Amino acid sequence: MSPKESGFKQVNSINLYYEIYGEGKTLVLIHGGGGSIVNDFGLVIPVLSKYYKVLGIDLQNHGRSDHRSTPETFEQDADDVAELLEQLDISSASFLGFSNGGNTVMQIAYRHPKLVEKLIIGSAFYKQEGMIPNFFKDFEHVSLEMMPKSLQDNFLQLNPSNEKLLNMFEKDSQRMKNFKNWDEDILKSIQAKTLLINGAQDIVLNEHILEMNQLIPNSEVLILPATHGAYLMPDFEGKINHKLIDCTTEKILSFLEN
Repeated sequence: MSPKESGFKQVNSINLYYEIYGEGKTLVLIHGGGGSIVNDFGLVIPVLSKYYKVLGIDLQNHGRSDHRSTPETFEQDADDVAELLEQLDISSASFLGFSNGGNTVMQIAYRHPKLVEKLIIGSAFYKQEGMIPNFFKDFEHVSLEMMPKSLQDNFLQLNPSNEKLLNMFEKDSQRMKNFKNWDEDILKSIQAKTLLINGAQDIVLNEHILEMNQLIPNSEVLILPATHGAYLMPDFEGKINHKLIDCTTEKILSFLEN
């Protein structure tokens, strides 16, 4: 499926790539670490864009967007998205963020609350204890070779540079290594109606999602029979559960419409 509009905007000193599909109220899609618009959302955009103007964004160091020499932060990504929306004359939108993109949309809701109509947070966390045991400990020993091949291939198809692939991997990895638990007030401040999605076999603990549900005032939880992200996209082995992805899309549309 081809976008009706795509291109780059100069945002906070770098060029950010974006794509727009469909018409109607705006739904912004924010990919996860190592991901991109097409990798994370290519299977759901055709359905979502029947009902919404879908705006996909490749964040700094990802996909077709420029690379920064400075460390990645979720706060910087949130500010980049807010600035891009201003340049596109979008005053408010709903947001769907997956994995690290879920952390980014939480920061958008915290730092730019007037932008957010509804919030969908997929497989994200706010403190280290929310991840499976040893997740952060294992990050001390990660290497590019350990990055899922599907993510490497997707990056190189969009941005054919091994040097930039390594830069993205190192920036993403360092952000996780440096992650400090967020204050609960960040989640408590979110006023937008929120849907928290997680996989039953996810790297984010389901108990953590339920804890987030208690902190975000107007939130609800959807736990799906899936591994990390397999409810939206192919799993890391490339397998696609179309029935599960269709179910997720229906749940998202129902949440946005009610």
